[in-house]
Amino acid sequence: MEASYDPEQNPPLHAPLLDRSSPRTRRFAAIFACLVSLLLLLALIINQAQQPFEKVQPRGVAEGVSAKSNPSLLNQVPFNWTNAMFSWQRSAYHFQPQKNWMNDPNGPLYHKGWYHLFYQYNPYSAIWGNITWGHAVSRDLIHWLYLPLALVPDHWYDIKGVWTGSATILADGQIIMLYTGETNESVQVQNLAYPANVSDPLLLHWLKYPGNPVMVPPPGVKPDDFRDPTTAWLGPDGTWRLTMGSKFDTTIGISLVYHTTNFRDYELLDGVLHAVPGTGMWECVDFYPVAINGSVALDTSSLGPGIKHVLKASLDNTKVDHYAIGTYDPITDKWTPDNPEEDVGIGLKVDYGRYYASKTFFDQHKQRRVLWGWINETDTETADLKKGWASLQTIPRTVLYDNKTGTNLLQWPVEEVESLRLNSTMFKEVLVEPGSVVPLDIGTTTQLDILAEFEIEPLIPSTTNEIDNCGDGAVDRSTYGPFGLLVIADASLSELTPIYFRPLNASDGSLKTYFCSDETRSSKASDVFKQVYGGKVPVLDDENYNMRVLVDHSIVESFAQGGRTVISSRIYPTEAIYGAARLFLFNNATGVNVKATLKIWELNSAFIRPFPFERDSV
Repeated sequence: MEASYDPEQNPPLHAPLLDRSSPRTRRFAAIFACLVSLLLLLALIINQAQQPFEKVQPRGVAEGVSAKSNPSLLNQVPFNWTNAMFSWQRSAYHFQPQKNWMNDPNGPLYHKGWYHLFYQYNPYSAIWGNITWGHAVSRDLIHWLYLPLALVPDHWYDIKGVWTGSATILADGQIIMLYTGETNESVQVQNLAYPANVSDPLLLHWLKYPGNPVMVPPPGVKPDDFRDPTTAWLGPDGTWRLTMGSKFDTTIGISLVYHTTNFRDYELLDGVLHAVPGTGMWECVDFYPVAINGSVALDTSSLGPGIKHVLKASLDNTKVDHYAIGTYDPITDKWTPDNPEEDVGIGLKVDYGRYYASKTFFDQHKQRRVLWGWINETDTETADLKKGWASLQTIPRTVLYDNKTGTNLLQWPVEEVESLRLNSTMFKEVLVEPGSVVPLDIGTTTQLDILAEFEIEPLIPSTTNEIDNCGDGAVDRSTYGPFGLLVIADASLSELTPIYFRPLNASDGSLKTYFCSDETRSSKASDVFKQVYGGKVPVLDDENYNMRVLVDHSIVESFAQGGRTVISSRIYPTEAIYGAARLFLFNNATGVNVKATLKIWELNSAFIRPFPFERDSV
């Protein structure tokens, strides 16, 4: 059913709700805050003088993997969370296990009518540890069915963890799974596994190669700096290649390259696929081709004219996924970025929000490249233990080269998510004046698919100081922004999450635009990590500003300009939940009117559940 916007029933709120205080009030508040900070600092100094300071190290570091917890929150006073709040936080159509901890996606593939997702999983607790491979299948990448564990730590070469790995499908249909294991002596090694019965569509049983490990850390690489093999690709000489992450001299992130003909014996090449100083340890490396015409996805082994290659690394130091587009030489096995100033780790991010350990696979069923990513929690482990689960996966995204800019990838939710769409509401050319907030009456707002387009109408030039990037959030006003949506907000706007554009005047007179998500007021809880996320997004001269936002309770995925810039937000409201959650438009610019046109769908749940083995089919 379609509905139109009625300005008389949804009047704009002209109180400056995104910046409520006057300059005088703000100065007084700043002075008061300084006095409070000095008193707190004095108390802290006295307390530390009485008790020696003990630095909290994130769990996982000692085991040689990325930190999988939030130590900065360990000393926060816990919020009085209720079971109703915890229940609301669980997603309705994003994949997550029934219970317990999950992190990196592993070995995604399509096989005999089923999509398979393996993932890092703790069978015993909602915090990191005891890492095994969970397993789930789906016909459409949205409606998932849980299967028994696929790989467990039960040999000396993986007894301390079955860690991240990738799948390679051979021409004869055989499936090769390479994964990192931690040995009984805390050494990271690479191991081979394969299905016990490749004719089984569910791939329920897996065998580990008796000759494991098939790769061990080479000379010059530390025992805990050797991990996460990629999907292999076939070179022009008929030899398979794969790459994995490491570092050199503590600060240089590198990707090693191995050759193999049988996946049992491997030769390490001299040099590296690529290296970037100052980026630290690379993990969860991904490497794949993209067509420069931007219209089709490519098999991982594709080579030739009209093809670029994407190199992506997850940076252990910053917990951010970076990528760059460049040229791969299959003879020398070297990769060169198109723009060295935006090389891996110093330029473009896969996702500018709470996102890590991403991995792609080529979906031969629909001829597309699909991207998975892990979204971890930003609350405390105490809260995770109480609710009994932690972390989720993003909605799978298709990936293409942006042939309009020639500099970006385009990420977009897989088309199957549209099967969840229920009733829709249309709003056409809603005027949002400077400093105003406009409510959008659409009923339930906790599971949404939002398409929004914005036109700006310049007014009298403003003298507002322009703060670069996303600033301190949606309260930082400039001539042309911020403007956008307030998602998961309560009626009084005491809790809200702005998703917005922020165009700024560049030195050459043009506009450069940032796409941002402001979590700083997403929750009243003090034991939740909240920050402003965002990055630049190209907006071409013939384009309006447009975004797509997927809202699923405590996870919000936002896509700007067709997916050139993407932000995943993790939020934990205490009041803007269930029927109290609302949706608003806002314009906090000082010099433009904004006209917004939106189409909004309520989304159904995916009803993710255990596989019904008692039935013959699903």
